[in-house]
Amino acid sequence: MIDATMKVREVASSLPQAASVLEKLKIDYCCGGERALGEACAAAGVDMATLEQMLAETAAEQSPAPDFQTVSLSDLIAHILDKHHVFTTNEMARLETLTAKVVTAHGENHSELLGVSNLLRQLFDDLTQHMFKEEQILFPFVIQLEQAVLQKRSAPFTPFGTINNPIRMMRMEHDTAGEILRELRQLTSDYRVPADACLSYQTLYQSLEALERDLHQHIHLENNILFPRATALEASL
Repeated sequence: MIDATMKVREVASSLPQAASVLEKLKIDYCCGGERALGEACAAAGVDMATLEQMLAETAAEQSPAPDFQTVSLSDLIAHILDKHHVFTTNEMARLETLTAKVVTAHGENHSELLGVSNLLRQLFDDLTQHMFKEEQILFPFVIQLEQAVLQKRSAPFTPFGTINNPIRMMRMEHDTAGEILRELRQLTSDYRVPADACLSYQTLYQSLEALERDLHQHIHLENNILFPRATALEASL
């Protein structure tokens, strides 16, 4: 059951099928997860009854997804790394080459492609640094924190004081990535390819939209599930 007063992140976190439905309806459930569901639906021009029906239909069609609220944080982090970090890293390398090819072929007639290229360069630079900090600093600490709780030990030493400090930085960087994704969607008219688009042009826009979907799911898992659970874990020690 859902209602208009729930936060979008609560819906996305408690209903495994919700992320794909919210994505389809263009309701921000990662960086905009704190918004009330009714307000978010109104902004997207979506009727609550329609959302509820789509959630029910998707739940009937999909196989059960892992409950990321109950799996260990180590397993959740492994999922984020194996599914989202690997995908993002691979796609950034592929899309960098593909974007350059499309700009060379079509940039003269489609000036927006230069803006797309610049935004992607900023996004990819930010994501590379962001994922490095997660993989080398934040995620290992969360795993150590969980082990300390399981083994009834004191919290591991950290040079950054409380875990809330790096999490605050990660959230800010997520917001920046979310803004770039919105700018890309606006610049490309919702990834609508022009009539003279070649196969590479079409592939680029399809791939960028797929990257956007994956990043939304990626950020949702961190902002709305991993970070709150890790913060609560630290507070329990």
